[in-house]
Amino acid sequence: MFHIVLVEPEIPQNTGNIVRTCAATGCRLHLVRPLGFEVSDKYLRRAGLDYWHFVDISYYDSIEEVLERYAGSRFFFFSTKAAKTHSDVAYRDGDFLVFGKETKGLPEPLLRAHYEQCVRIPMAGDIRSLNLSNSVAIAVYEGWRQLGYAAAEKVGHFPAKS
Repeated sequence: MFHIVLVEPEIPQNTGNIVRTCAATGCRLHLVRPLGFEVSDKYLRRAGLDYWHFVDISYYDSIEEVLERYAGSRFFFFSTKAAKTHSDVAYRDGDFLVFGKETKGLPEPLLRAHYEQCVRIPMAGDIRSLNLSNSVAIAVYEGWRQLGYAAAEKVGHFPAKS
């Protein structure tokens, strides 16, 4: 599936929600320090509920470390400054979806260096940005939709009547 990279996330509830999205979709999670919370933070754990053991999580000291370790992989950098939208991309299994911190997004030098791989999620009006966990969910589910929801449950089930 996809690799979700969070660069310096600040809000534990967002990261917890993203853990839950990763668990539900089979994505790997990569967290770039510094984090704005402790990994043992009760809000982080509460938001991720009991899904932590379903997610492969790696930690890094810089985005450059991620880029070097996975050189040759496809990276997409999510930013409100991008020209093309997230749905303009034909995603592939194994792509990296990179998101910045809640208050500032991704650093401008990183965006400039990879501008052709930058994408945005459309918004109406003068809205500054979407919530980080919502943005990750939108991106992951667009990519997964394009891949035919590989490995997903294809049929819902009602509980048996008692």
